[in-house]
Amino acid sequence: MKVSHYFEFADHVTGGIKESVDHQRKMLDREGIAYTAEPTLDADVLHCNLMGPRSVWYAKRARARGVPVVAHTHVTAEDFGDSFRFTNALAKPLRPYLGRAYGLADALVCPSEYNRGVIEGYTDRPTTVISNGVDREKLAGFESLEAEYRERYDLEPPTVFLVGHVIKRKGLATFVEVARALPDVDFAWFGPLDLSLKGRETTRLIEESPDNCTFTGFVDDVRGAFAAGDVFLFPTHEENEGIALLEAMTAGKAVVVRDIETFSWLVDGEDCLKIDPDDDDETEAFADAIRRLTDPALRERLGANAADRSAAFALDAVADRYRSLYERVV
Repeated sequence: MKVSHYFEFADHVTGGIKESVDHQRKMLDREGIAYTAEPTLDADVLHCNLMGPRSVWYAKRARARGVPVVAHTHVTAEDFGDSFRFTNALAKPLRPYLGRAYGLADALVCPSEYNRGVIEGYTDRPTTVISNGVDREKLAGFESLEAEYRERYDLEPPTVFLVGHVIKRKGLATFVEVARALPDVDFAWFGPLDLSLKGRETTRLIEESPDNCTFTGFVDDVRGAFAAGDVFLFPTHEENEGIALLEAMTAGKAVVVRDIETFSWLVDGEDCLKIDPDDDDETEAFADAIRRLTDPALRERLGANAADRSAAFALDAVADRYRSLYERVV
């Protein structure tokens, strides 16, 4: 079997989608499935990771030639808004476009049950849930970087942290306000920080954040973030799965999340702390969770449970689902 495993805009797209594609290719290698990163119809399956215009062009021609098309549903209108400058304006027309694009696939790969439910509102094409997975090998030895990264960013434990693009959708306003409410606790957001791509409100939140709130920008070794951080605060409003969350859990960190449908598989008080999005004083609710996690014993218990739970998302545990999917559509 040979797969055309195509990632349109690969040179421009970063973050979770790029990580997912990297993970998929590692899983294909584990399964011994031959693939090319180039779009071609000289393959048994065309697997498109981002349904841009070139992917749509190839998908139409693949269908005409009888080559099965698999498409990943990384992008939805729901999670496109509040990301970068102009994305809110594009989110509305994006929905019907994606409905047509995803409708070209013989099978759709959804990274979570939540994402599958969203996609069912776009098209009736068959869906399969396959996690983006977590690359445990990528995090190996992260503990050795703790002193270096704490010193680099002047962080004292317990440090509250987040990893990923700095965007409103991921709960930027909440992150900043919780930091403001807890001036004696260090907060650090590790991730790319290109203000030219941010809207005015995002830029304002970053520039007016309190002194105990650090935005590191790009870090050369993401393991340093998981070494320097103690409590992973993820107040995201919309998420298809959340690779950084899975990485934090794998690293044995206590996690605090907004209680959105995506995270329904997490159990409050067992492998995380959840905050009700309808809480009358959301900032105080998140701040109270952080105060509770100043207790090392609680952090250790939640982190250990989170690490155990994350094992089901390891690449080795997920990889065979791709072989099953490809064999089903061929």
